[in-house]
Amino acid sequence: MNRLRLKLFATLRERARASELEREFPDGTTVGEIWRRLQDEIPALRGHLDSVRFAVNQEYVEDDFTPRAHDEVAIIPPVSGGAEPRWVGPITITRDRIDVAQLEREVADPSAGAIVTFAGTTRRENAGRSVIRLEYEAYEPMALSEIRKLAHEAGERWNIVRIAIRHRVGRVDIGETSVAIAVSAAHRAQAFEACRFAIDRLKEIVPIWKKEYFEGGEVWVGCQTSHPPHP
Repeated sequence: MNRLRLKLFATLRERARASELEREFPDGTTVGEIWRRLQDEIPALRGHLDSVRFAVNQEYVEDDFTPRAHDEVAIIPPVSGGAEPRWVGPITITRDRIDVAQLEREVADPSAGAIVTFAGTTRRENAGRSVIRLEYEAYEPMALSEIRKLAHEAGERWNIVRIAIRHRVGRVDIGETSVAIAVSAAHRAQAFEACRFAIDRLKEIVPIWKKEYFEGGEVWVGCQTSHPPHP
């Protein structure tokens, strides 16, 4: 078990009636899971509908970050002028396997009549080569910033309820998901269009690269939508 110091601010502090809490969590618990468990413990926190951000030891982290024993975990409501649009859901880069069903749950909403998901997976063959695995590398701060921008644009162009995007880095084996996007909307056409735009735009502008390992060699793919050069 890890004992952590949790810090709350502004509306969260008022709802919890505490600015600081100490709690124990099982090893491997992420900050996103900590937030959900805290909402279960203190139901008043469920009334906070805006997105929150997380910081560990005064450094921003994504919701899949795992703190260590005695870390300080701050749960941060939107700062003045810095709130995400209501339709922007979790935007994350992770080294863990992607759970597409979880991403769908993160965009589910009573006002949504459709949820469209895209999952990009590692295929066994590419450009006539027998693929063994892929490895992804990202310039993470900029990649997260660019993914948020395209999520903003998706909501400005289509009347969606929520969009969530998760990209994996590191090794991705055959059949595993490297990127997943979930979009909810009142009607399916808008969800389909926004989801297609998001994956196409992500592959154009987001600084994430992949290296393909195949039988007999390896190659950096020039961009995410291209094929490796033939010998």
